[in-house]
Amino acid sequence: MKIKPIDATPSSTLYEQVADRIRTLISEGTLQDGDRLPSVRKLHQQLSISISTVLEAYRSLEDQGVIEARPQSGYFVKPVHLNPPDEPHQCTLPKQALPVDISLAFRVSETMRDTCNVGLGTAVPGIELLPVDALNRLMGKILRTNPALLHTYSPSNGCEALRHEVAKRLMEAGCSLSPDDLVITNGATEAIHLALRAVTKPGDIVAIESPTYYGFLEILESLHLKALEISTHPKDGISLEQLEIALEQRPIAACLLVSNFSNPLGSCMSDSKKKHLLELLERYDVPLIEDDTYGETFLSGHRPKAIKAFDTTERVLYCASVSKTLSPGLRIGWCAPGRYQMKVQQLKMAMNWTTAIAPQLTVAAFLSTGSYDRHLRHLRRAYQAQLSRMTQAICEYFPCPTRVTRPGGGHVLWLELPNEFDAMALYEKALEHRISVAPGNMFSPSGNYTNCLRLNCGLPWSQTINDAMQTLGSLVKQQLAKKMLGVEERNDGLE
Repeated sequence: MKIKPIDATPSSTLYEQVADRIRTLISEGTLQDGDRLPSVRKLHQQLSISISTVLEAYRSLEDQGVIEARPQSGYFVKPVHLNPPDEPHQCTLPKQALPVDISLAFRVSETMRDTCNVGLGTAVPGIELLPVDALNRLMGKILRTNPALLHTYSPSNGCEALRHEVAKRLMEAGCSLSPDDLVITNGATEAIHLALRAVTKPGDIVAIESPTYYGFLEILESLHLKALEISTHPKDGISLEQLEIALEQRPIAACLLVSNFSNPLGSCMSDSKKKHLLELLERYDVPLIEDDTYGETFLSGHRPKAIKAFDTTERVLYCASVSKTLSPGLRIGWCAPGRYQMKVQQLKMAMNWTTAIAPQLTVAAFLSTGSYDRHLRHLRRAYQAQLSRMTQAICEYFPCPTRVTRPGGGHVLWLELPNEFDAMALYEKALEHRISVAPGNMFSPSGNYTNCLRLNCGLPWSQTINDAMQTLGSLVKQQLAKKMLGVEERNDGLE
C-alpha cells in the first residue's frame, strides 16, 4: 500500500499530516480493523521523512485509540466495536453426573462439515491462513529423499525428531519435558482418548467445564463415562469453588478441561488459579487431563503457561496438537502423560501402534526452522482481526440483548441471547439459507445453553460471511419477535 506524498508547504506539522493520511485510509476502508500499517522504515522511505516523524505520527494515533502497537509485530488498526456487548453469564447447572448422549452433536457436526454451507459452525481455521504450500514442499522433499519412508513404522511413541521439537516448544509454555516424556498421537482427540482410558474405567465420573467442547462429550460417551458439569466463567475458566464441592461429594475419577482459550468460551485461567486447581486435585488425588491446543493462539502479550508447568506430582496428562495452528489434516498431536506414561504408550500400541511417519517428519521440519513462529504471528493477527469483525457484525445485526465473549485467544465466539431464544430453531432455519452454526445445547450433556450458540471466526472475513451474519441477525430478530408476539397474544387472552 502506497501513501500519497506529504505537501511541500504544510499548514500543520509533518507528523500531523502523516496521522491525518492514516486516519483517512481507515475512514475510507482502505485500512480496516486489525490490518497492519506500513512499517516505520517503509513509511520513512515512501514519504521521504524522518523515522522520528513517522514514530511521532504513530504515537499520536495510538494515544487517540486509532491504532495499537504489538510487540515485535508493528502497528495495527485498533478494532472499534459499536456498543461493546456484555459477556455471557455463568450458567446454573445440574448437580448430578450424567451419561452422555452425542446424537445431537453428531447430527449437527455432519451438517457443519458440509462445504456448501457458510461454515460458521465448525471451529476450524480457513485453509487460506495455513502454510499449505510450505508443508507440501517439505513433505515432498522428505519423501523424495527417502521414498520407502511412507511405508514404514515409526516408534510407537512417535519419531524422535518431532518429540524433540515439541519438547523445545513446550518450554515457552513453562514445561520442562524431555522428548521421552511425549507420545505422538493422531491429533489431540486421540491424545485425550488415550489419557481418559489411562485413568478411568466405564461408569466413572469425569468433571468437565460447562459449556465444554462437544468433542470431549463424544469421547466420554465412547468410553461409557459420566460427565459432571462444573460452571465455567467466560474469562477465567472453571469454578474452583464448585469443583471442590463436587470433589467432596462424589468419587470423581478425573478432571478434563481446556486451560488456555477454551472452546467454546475462550476462557483462560490465571497462573494462580492453575496452581490452586492443582493443589485441589492433589488433595483429592484426582488426575487432570489438560487440553492446550489453543495455547499458541494468544492475541496479545505472551503465551500463557500450561497447567502442566506447575505439575510437581506428575498427575497432569497434557494434550495438544497443531490442528488449530498448522494443519488439521496432518493429524499430529501429542500427550505428555506424566506418571501414566507407560499406560498411555501401551494403549497407543493396542489402538493403532503408531502415527503416520511422513506427517510427523513434515511437522518436525517445519518446527525446526523459524517458519512456525513467523506463521503464528500472521495467524494471530488474522484471528484477532476476524474476531473483531465478527463482534462488530453481531453489534450491527443482532438484537441488543445479545451477549458475546471477548476471548484473548483462539478463534471462536460464544453468544448468549434472551432465555426464550431457541438456538436449535435458529440452526434449522439457518441451514435453509446454507449457513451452519453450532447451537449451545450440543456443548452440554444436560442440554443446557438452549439460548446460546458458538460462531467460528477462523475464516478470513469476506462479503459472504458478512451477508451470512446479516441473515443470522435477521433470523434471530424474527424468532424473538414471534415469541414476543405470542406472549402478548396470550396475555391479551387473559384480560
